[in-house]
Amino acid sequence: MRVNLITQLSNRSESGAGTIPISLTIRPACGLPGDYECPTDSTALLRLLRRQTDLPAYVLERFEEDLRTPLGARLLSVELNDSVLTHIGYFID
Repeated sequence: MRVNLITQLSNRSESGAGTIPISLTIRPACGLPGDYECPTDSTALLRLLRRQTDLPAYVLERFEEDLRTPLGARLLSVELNDSVLTHIGYFID
């Protein structure tokens, strides 16, 4: 399933050195309703994206830089399989 990944800085306390607490919004890329929000951190999200997507390193590096900005970061139209989405907590009907 293609999804848009949108992050915002979270108000949670830091969970580790260099780790940024974030709120992740997963939104279907096709424009249908189905937003899902979950708390995570930058380290866990980047690990997931490196292992479970075929995004080029330069895209992930740019995304990692944007995670630190007040506006957050966005990755649009990312292909994630159902098992990854289920693992995150986004349940597929």
